[in-house]
Amino acid sequence: MKNSQKGFTLVEIAIVLVIIGLLLGGVLKGQELINSAKVKNFVNDFKTVPLFVYGFQDKFKALPGDDVNAATHLGGAATAAGVTLLAPTSSTLGNGRIEGNYNSTTGTDESVAFWQQVRLANLASGSSSFATPATDMPTNADGGRLGIQSTIPITGMTGSYFVCSEAIQGKFAKQIDITLDDGNTATGSVRVATGPYAGTALTAVGTTSIVDGTTYIVCVSL
Repeated sequence: MKNSQKGFTLVEIAIVLVIIGLLLGGVLKGQELINSAKVKNFVNDFKTVPLFVYGFQDKFKALPGDDVNAATHLGGAATAAGVTLLAPTSSTLGNGRIEGNYNSTTGTDESVAFWQQVRLANLASGSSSFATPATDMPTNADGGRLGIQSTIPITGMTGSYFVCSEAIQGKFAKQIDITLDDGNTATGSVRVATGPYAGTALTAVGTTSIVDGTTYIVCVSL
């Protein structure tokens, strides 16, 4: 008996390969768009936090978190929101610094009160409760903590305030530096370090030493 089994023609194989190529191209392009959107989100965080500082200063002539008269400025808003206004350590209020670590969850730290105050002032969105600060503190696009402080977070940085964002993959950290600074993650106003941060200045990691899939802390000076 004659076997009449038929295989694929070259044209059919070519069509299948083209379809597979288009699907892979679509997946890769989609991932590229997602990554690009994530970098823009990180960059937007670093650009927006300074606006909270300037907006609060323009409105109340004080630094958010460091405001001696926060009860007068925001007491009504806190009452209307049904929340208790945080009371940072009084001995450091009004000294022009945002005391406390950017990643603090202690309600008496100015770096925590900063976020409640800019939200009560309608400068930033988010819960103003802070009954559990760890829950109400802001996070970045990857779920890492975002915050501000006055203490130098990474050796060599200069400025009055530092905005830091953590758990950022190396490939994104490099793109952030290229977008906002000089492209060198160990120099300039944008620096990258390996965490965690616990109050002692970290050592910056150079661009060539950054691993794309490893997470880092990225800080920007103001």
